[in-house]
Amino acid sequence: MSTAHALHGRRSAKRPVWDEQPSAAGTTGKSTALALVAAAVLVPLWIIVVTSLSTQAAINRAGGLVIWPDGLTLSAYLEMLGDPTVRTSVLVSLAVTVIGTSISMMVSVWCAYGLSRSQSYAHRPILTLLVITMFVSGGLIPTFLVVTGLGGYGEYWALILPSAVSVFNILVLRSFYSSTSTELIDAARMDGAGDWRILWSVVLPTSRAVTAVITLLYAVGYWNAFFDVMLFMPTESQKWPLQYVLLTYVNRGNGLPGSVNSGFGNSHGQTAPLSLQMAVVVLTLVPLLVVYPFMQKHFRTGVLTGAVKG
Repeated sequence: MSTAHALHGRRSAKRPVWDEQPSAAGTTGKSTALALVAAAVLVPLWIIVVTSLSTQAAINRAGGLVIWPDGLTLSAYLEMLGDPTVRTSVLVSLAVTVIGTSISMMVSVWCAYGLSRSQSYAHRPILTLLVITMFVSGGLIPTFLVVTGLGGYGEYWALILPSAVSVFNILVLRSFYSSTSTELIDAARMDGAGDWRILWSVVLPTSRAVTAVITLLYAVGYWNAFFDVMLFMPTESQKWPLQYVLLTYVNRGNGLPGSVNSGFGNSHGQTAPLSLQMAVVVLTLVPLLVVYPFMQKHFRTGVLTGAVKG
């Protein structure tokens, strides 16, 4: 028994710091830190939702943003969704997000798979050129001149193609594809499979986690994008995505310029302007809050595995 205790003591002494048994103080500190981080995320979201459901009287009593529910009403959401500009902007954002994410994933997956194969043509020079673009870009004005020169001003493709590919995402995918079992690929080739079949039947099924994470990153980027709208879209609000509608309304606070329904943001004393602003914010957050819980289990696995294996 004493020998066993001695061996256990020697093994414990050799354990690394991160593998030590956590102390009560350490556990309490970690729990406190996690609670503070969760509060920093959830409290602002709670305030936004409660304020969007509050009346003007409740906002006046709170002196601005409302923390505790008081006189809740759905008038802000009814008025917001009743405006044609907002309804159109939701459809525009959904279309840009779905089409843009599909194009970005197709290009990124094809490019990453080609660069992950050592026998592919000129994969080293192409990889070098891609990495260079991460640090050196043409700039804002040349990008605007190229897009407008190709007839992209006022067209929806100008919101997708200029930012369709992220070199960082390609490198993450390439890193993961490079670690795919060579035995599986060789077996597929012996069965007569070509590169397209190998990509679809071998590589993609074994990399669902990283594919889901990159898809989420692209989708969030398209959904939250508004700067390209400022560059390439005219002043007609019927072509604006939801994020730019939010930006315009929050900045102006009294209606959308060029809106088909000039009553949005002008509630005739029935709906508080601050409630309308918070309602638009909630509307932009809903799709991400709905999708992310289903993708969260892949997020850590996909990003860390793709980065570490490189």
